[in-house]
Amino acid sequence: MVSSIDLRGVFIKTLIYTESNLIPMDTILSLNNVSKKFGNMPVLKDIDLDIKKGEFVALLGANGAGKTTLVKIMSALSSPSEGTVMVNGNDISNDQGSLRGIIGVISHETYLYNDLTAVENLHFFGQMYSIASENLEARINGLLEEVELVKRADDRVSTFSRGMKQRLSIARALLHEPSILFLDEPYTGLDQHAAHTFEKVLLELDPKDTTRLMITHDINRAYHMCDRVIILDKGSIVFDSLMSQVVSAEELRDIYSSHVGDYDTF
Repeated sequence: MVSSIDLRGVFIKTLIYTESNLIPMDTILSLNNVSKKFGNMPVLKDIDLDIKKGEFVALLGANGAGKTTLVKIMSALSSPSEGTVMVNGNDISNDQGSLRGIIGVISHETYLYNDLTAVENLHFFGQMYSIASENLEARINGLLEEVELVKRADDRVSTFSRGMKQRLSIARALLHEPSILFLDEPYTGLDQHAAHTFEKVLLELDPKDTTRLMITHDINRAYHMCDRVIILDKGSIVFDSLMSQVVSAEELRDIYSSHVGDYDTF
């Protein structure tokens, strides 16, 4: 570990030393020269990226740009062909099991069991994440209330609409209070009411406890919700900025178009 100190001895910054680089202490997720190939086809190319604790990052890019592949690598669901991924200063390849315990994933795939009820699904995942039984019941009840599924708690998931399944998957992802939340097109299948409910839950998460990265095609939503934006094109990061440096959603659209071309919004 390395500290930098000015001439008066005032502490400025602490860094974690790794074999590859120096990572600032406030960085929760760091990628160094990450590349991914499927066969001979490159999907990600030499990605260098640091994400700070508490950031809410929007990841934009055209279909096929490598966004989902990047998130799968960051969430330990896939391994890079080259490069390293560090979470809290630890190489994710050394202990994927424990690191997955601090990660939550919401995507168009709900990861729910249709033959179980809503409560049974959450109990299953709570046990998988080793949540203490004395805390699990209260956590489940609170989340079902937040996603407005209390009245359907004892119904099988197979009877749920797509929007209801997506809301339950939000509860599933938040159950173990993850430090990092990955959102891969999380609004897929949500009607306007459900989307508003989800947005409320998402924005109420304390940034001291939760870092969020969201893949989306919705530039307007990204601009108004997130505090940083990254644009991925053909497997490479082509733009990375604090959202405060972007004047408006219209400017973000122009930036996106200048790097990627035409965009789609949902």
